Amino acid sequence: MGAWIEIDTPHGPISAWKAFPAAAPRGALVVIQEIFGVNAHIRSVADGFADEGYAVLAPAFFDVLERGVELGYEAEGMAKGSDLIARLGLEKALDMTASAADALAAQGKVGTVGYCWGGTVALLAALRLGLPSASYYGKRNVPFLSETPKAPVIFHFGQRDASIPPEMVEKHRQLLPQMPLYVYPAGHGFNCDARADFDPQSAALARSRTLAFFDEHL
Repeated sequence: MGAWIEIDTPHGPISAWKAFPAAAPRGALVVIQEIFGVNAHIRSVADGFADEGYAVLAPAFFDVLERGVELGYEAEGMAKGSDLIARLGLEKALDMTASAADALAAQGKVGTVGYCWGGTVALLAALRLGLPSASYYGKRNVPFLSETPKAPVIFHFGQRDASIPPEMVEKHRQLLPQMPLYVYPAGHGFNCDARADFDPQSAALARSRTLAFFDEHL
């Protein structure tokens, strides 16, 4: 069972969902939220990785703006989440990812996995922080693809994701050809069982590939 804890960051204390395995961890992961906060879905993702043997923290980035944000996937939640990430920015999110990784350092080698907006934060964690990372459908990735990575990253995209057209996916192949990239017959957010685009087969396959990636790099 996971639980909320507090962690310190350069931008003030924030809450984080902590999910640790029953036995000694095989490594550690920072689970990086979508624009909807550390809601029930993200907590379940964190718990799932803990079940696989990883010590996990899912930091609640929005706490520096508004405490306890948990949004749904309807238009109202989308609008509020979009406003919050615009106000927060990727740099602060990356700072807080680094703080969560520091808090996990005693548990073993640390990686990250992020979804949607968090997918881009995960990419930045690999590029700039040296944390092996899994980036799910990060539509804000392209401006950063020319940076020299400090750690490996695995990419997952949906073939029917209207927000990430094929030419954007191809940019990843062109600029980071050494990194594994997979495209699934699904839409945006296919890993989230609370979204209309949830695709259980694609989610399961992406998860197995992500676990294999972390087994190799953590």
